[in-house]
Amino acid sequence: MTHRRRRLRAWLLAGLLLAVVLVVYRAGRTGVHEPPADGAPAPAVSAPVTEPATTPSGPSAASTGPATTAPPSPTGPQDRSPQPPPARDCASPGACGFPDAASTGPRTGLQRHDTGNMSVRTNGAVIRGWDIHGALDVYADDVTVIDSRITSANWWGINLRPGFSGLKVLHTTITAVPGEGPDNGGVNYAVSNMGVGSVEVGWCDISVFGNALSMGQGDLHDNYVHDIVAFRNLGGEWQHTDAVISGGGNKGRLTIRHNTLLNSVAVDRGASASIGLFADTGVVSSVVVDGNWLAGGAYALYGGGPGATGIQVTDNVFSTQYHPGGGAYGPVTAWNAGGAGNVWKGNRMSDGRPVVPPPPG
Repeated sequence: MTHRRRRLRAWLLAGLLLAVVLVVYRAGRTGVHEPPADGAPAPAVSAPVTEPATTPSGPSAASTGPATTAPPSPTGPQDRSPQPPPARDCASPGACGFPDAASTGPRTGLQRHDTGNMSVRTNGAVIRGWDIHGALDVYADDVTVIDSRITSANWWGINLRPGFSGLKVLHTTITAVPGEGPDNGGVNYAVSNMGVGSVEVGWCDISVFGNALSMGQGDLHDNYVHDIVAFRNLGGEWQHTDAVISGGGNKGRLTIRHNTLLNSVAVDRGASASIGLFADTGVVSSVVVDGNWLAGGAYALYGGGPGATGIQVTDNVFSTQYHPGGGAYGPVTAWNAGGAGNVWKGNRMSDGRPVVPPPPG
């Protein structure tokens, strides 16, 4: 009897040891026993590293060191954040599915580069994972800035020069230090398109600049523009401020889709709009404004003026965050209801009220 009990205990012990071995083996196969190192998503670019031709520019330029280049990650519609339905009674952009600090900016760790102002002159160059203290001046086609941070004390954060195209700025923080810019301490443009083609800016966290995104043609999506800083320009006047500004006369399409665009600047300190479509340099045409969260400015949206055509404004939320009417004087002005191809549909206040443009005054 005693011999049988000893044999039974031996079998039970062997079975227990076998079970422990199997659990450890399966954990090693699946990796469930090891938590992620830092919780960060996988890098967007994993191709071999090479070096783009970059040269310092401007009085504060310093040695640039090696830059990172690789094919850009896909940026097609499949990568875009799903658009939420028009919000009702929304307290904040992030709570309603619009971009905020948690969904924009770099997804990976950064390496600091005190470059000063830097020129990029290699077609297809990709700058990734850089924490740049300086501005980028792009004299090349198909340049990509991704998963990086730009802190500028120049007129712009990133500028595409005339004659060039294909610039992409993705998952990047673009900011400046108030009081250190060249315009009487102010900084003017986070991303400026002086080039011949569309510029894509997506999933970026943008702050401080007076006119954050300045372009007549481009694809602006999933960005968070906030904390615009008022300043008096070199002429001694309050600089007009806009989260997105276009001067008209564009030859291509400007698409502004699923962004959070905040302009908290007071009207008596230069606030202009969240989106300003102005006919300063020509007629405004071919613009899509779809599914954005807009707050602040004299008016939240300037709609292009009397000659504007092909302007589609759909499913936007005009927030009461700064003013009961979205902007200090209301949600929208300069809307050309009779313009060919102009569409106004599904736009509402953040408390659910529909937004109807006023008739031309």
